[in-house]
Amino acid sequence: MEPRKPWRAAIAVSRNPPAMPDLTEDAVLKALSTVQEPELGGDLVSRKMIKDLVIDGARVSFTIELTTPACPLKDEIQARVEAALRPIGTEQIDVAWGATVRRSSQTTPQMLPGVKNIVAVASGKGGVGKTTISVNLAVALAQAGASVGLLDADITGPNIPMMIGAEGQPVASPDGKITPIEAYGVKVMSIQFFLPEGQPVVWRGPLVGGAIQQFLRDVEWGDLDYLVVDLPPGTSDAQLTLAQSVPLTGAVLVTTPQQVALADVAKALAMFKRVSVPILGLVENMSGFVCAHCGEVTDVFGRGGGERFAAENGVDFLGAVPLDVTVRQGADVGVPAVAQSQPGPAAAALAHIARAVAGKVSVQAARTQPVLTVS
Repeated sequence: MEPRKPWRAAIAVSRNPPAMPDLTEDAVLKALSTVQEPELGGDLVSRKMIKDLVIDGARVSFTIELTTPACPLKDEIQARVEAALRPIGTEQIDVAWGATVRRSSQTTPQMLPGVKNIVAVASGKGGVGKTTISVNLAVALAQAGASVGLLDADITGPNIPMMIGAEGQPVASPDGKITPIEAYGVKVMSIQFFLPEGQPVVWRGPLVGGAIQQFLRDVEWGDLDYLVVDLPPGTSDAQLTLAQSVPLTGAVLVTTPQQVALADVAKALAMFKRVSVPILGLVENMSGFVCAHCGEVTDVFGRGGGERFAAENGVDFLGAVPLDVTVRQGADVGVPAVAQSQPGPAAAALAHIARAVAGKVSVQAARTQPVLTVS
């Protein structure tokens, strides 16, 4: 008897799977309405973030209108968009990015009607790298595509022009205001522009406050997404003048890890709380030195003090910046770390902090001026 042949079921298999139905605008928008904005909440469609939608067969292109060009979550949004559109038959997804920065305060500052957000950078004590953070924050935001100004409010110790490489003397604009000097796409103003080399500013508090008010009132800042203000160390006239003159979006506090710096930044935190200025977060500067030869990390000023302080005081920790010789070298010749052709290890941390600050400002703007959603 011949062995029985194996049984094979006759199953018809189509070599060409059924074609997906043509994409429609309703189907694409329905899919995108499942994508949540990671920081602000709500979906991309109801938040009106989808612009210029074009459908060509299985190809979809559109612009996502962000609340800041320095959005820290672009990659996450992109991944969520692709995950939502693939199941409906989208074969090619072309996403462009736009941004409209919103004003974080419901009050338009009388002195600065074209400035949407004013970010103060402060510290309790000198020598912690506050100006370094201010300069790189401003330049990194400008590199992302934002319109940015940088005000040197450290009247008696102005270092911004040297560190950002801004030279020259401001001139009068057509309407009689002072025109800022531009460097790296940032509008810069400092009293240093008006002083002879090496001349000190020996002023009492009222004169310092008056100079800050004049720089707010009489400078042609124009339309800015962000005005970064580098404050002097401490908790006195300059800080109070700024807080009482314009509605501040918030303050970025800068410290180093050691206890003496943390004790002083605690005073700055208390001062801003007293004058009702929101705290955007804390930066730990000089967090550790990475040897360029062996890679060993030396904690010159201790380890993690800033992060612990932030956690204990309910403040967001924006990031740690390592000690990096390229930061000092660049500052001496007016080339910020984030703008160097061969940036050192600190540059990535500084760029990350700029994105984090932009994200915090966007969240605050969403809370004060929520977008009306569609049903």
